[in-house]
Amino acid sequence: MGPEVPELSDAELLRRHVTGDTAAFGLLFQRHKDRLWAVALRTTCDPDDAADALQEAMISAFRRAKDFRGDSAVTTWLHRIVVNASLDRLRRRPSRSVSWSGDPDALESMLTQDTRGGPSLAVPSPRAGAGLLPGAPSADPADSVETRLDVAAALRLLPEQQRAALVLVDMLGYPVAEVAVILAVSEGTVKSRCARGRARLLPFLAHLRGGSGNQAAADTVSPEEGGG
Repeated sequence: MGPEVPELSDAELLRRHVTGDTAAFGLLFQRHKDRLWAVALRTTCDPDDAADALQEAMISAFRRAKDFRGDSAVTTWLHRIVVNASLDRLRRRPSRSVSWSGDPDALESMLTQDTRGGPSLAVPSPRAGAGLLPGAPSADPADSVETRLDVAAALRLLPEQQRAALVLVDMLGYPVAEVAVILAVSEGTVKSRCARGRARLLPFLAHLRGGSGNQAAADTVSPEEGGG
């Protein structure tokens, strides 16, 4: 058995793609596709929009690879393109007016009416490794279909910038500093958007777990901290 061939870095795969290696970009995408899909799905809250956003993002990355300057990690660059494509899908999607009376039964009715099939949208514990990828079991066995529907519907109520920050930090566990680079804003702005998003989500999701988990998240940072 011959010596093991060292795995090429993301940067090297991108460099090889730029210089004409027809397989390099496909290898790079296969390496990160699950996380990129998770970002698109949880940002758009719609499997069809997520698929379109991810496809558009990867076409853009394929064509713009020569513009990558190495100022950040390749994965950060890819995530930024996916987030931007997902937000663009949200802007182009017909607006859906959603209101809630404060009654959990009314929210459940709204969720049922606005539900589409597809990968799980359950919220795992922040920075937990399991349950983050599409179709994977949740890290918390208490999560249920009802919980996933609640989260999907509640996320739709957030302004797109708050949703993107909250998805990356709380649902997918990225450090605030990395999210700031992905979203091209300051760390304070990321914290502010997350705090405002948590505060908006709390009334809609507190009935699922008695409010304790979400309240703890909401208390992580003051809504007034940072800008944006």
